[in-house]
Amino acid sequence: MRYAQGGGLSAERRAFRERLRLQAAKRFARDESSTAIAWDLRISVRSVQRWKRDWQGGGATALRSHGPASLPRLGERQLTVLEQELVKGPVWHGWPDQRWTLARIKTLIGRRFHLTYTLQGVRKLLRRNGYTCQVPGRRALGVLTMNVVDSRA
Repeated sequence: MRYAQGGGLSAERRAFRERLRLQAAKRFARDESSTAIAWDLRISVRSVQRWKRDWQGGGATALRSHGPASLPRLGERQLTVLEQELVKGPVWHGWPDQRWTLARIKTLIGRRFHLTYTLQGVRKLLRRNGYTCQVPGRRALGVLTMNVVDSRA
């Protein structure tokens, strides 16, 4: 099973996977084969074997979800503040144009929250919170192309 785009599983998917593991635990107690369990639950035999090993070591409680792998570095309030800062625009923060780049957002996070993110980390943070890369499909109407004139003529 592939992980979500933002990395790790969402809370709903973690709960779903936990329900699968607990269903498998009931079947382990009935001594059903790993292949049959995998077939019925539509998961790999290897996953069932791993779960069975954990179940033998600690029972059904060993199969419970342990929550997300790590907590996000920016909390909900900080994300709200970051969103407000992004709305102000890059010019307000001292950059010469109105274009947000990952590097600029990384710098903004560092200045505002004293946290260090990699560019990939900034991308994942933005993606996880609903932001997407936006590239204009065509040149804006107000932008004029300059004609280059040869001054030697």
